[in-house]
Amino acid sequence: MIIVVFGLPGSGKSFFAQRLADRLDAGYVNSDRLRKELFAERIYTDHEKAVVYEKMLDEMKHHARHNLNLVLDGTFHKKKVRKMFTDELPEKEKIIFIEIRADEDIIRERVSKPRPYSEADFEVYKLIRDQYEPLEEPHLILKSTNQNIEEMLNKTSEYLIMHHDN
Repeated sequence: MIIVVFGLPGSGKSFFAQRLADRLDAGYVNSDRLRKELFAERIYTDHEKAVVYEKMLDEMKHHARHNLNLVLDGTFHKKKVRKMFTDELPEKEKIIFIEIRADEDIIRERVSKPRPYSEADFEVYKLIRDQYEPLEEPHLILKSTNQNIEEMLNKTSEYLIMHHDN
């Protein structure tokens, strides 16, 4: 099972995705962490982003080939990036997309504090928000607050059971 957890910076996607991967005993790849491992100095060019997503794609293909669960965590805010991933899986397999959203006041608070891997501040949030291309296919949408991680994980478990026989 391949799960893509996506959303805007500060939405809580990484906090959620790491806990989901732990709950599912799945592999976990965080785009911000990967970027820091790949680039000593990060400038967020299109090339740099492409390299990060290409590495994530390699991880996805490896996990799918070996029938291993994987949670991918990144903004995935462009249709062409999401398509790059969905096009790589065999027809019988589908990526499960989970979108994490949060109110803007919570996002502003979260991105104002240092986070382990993300360097996005509120200006980066606004830039990505303005470039965001919505996922039109049916998917799970969760709203993150500062107190609802268990509720989010439980809703996801129910969704996976109901929609994906896992």
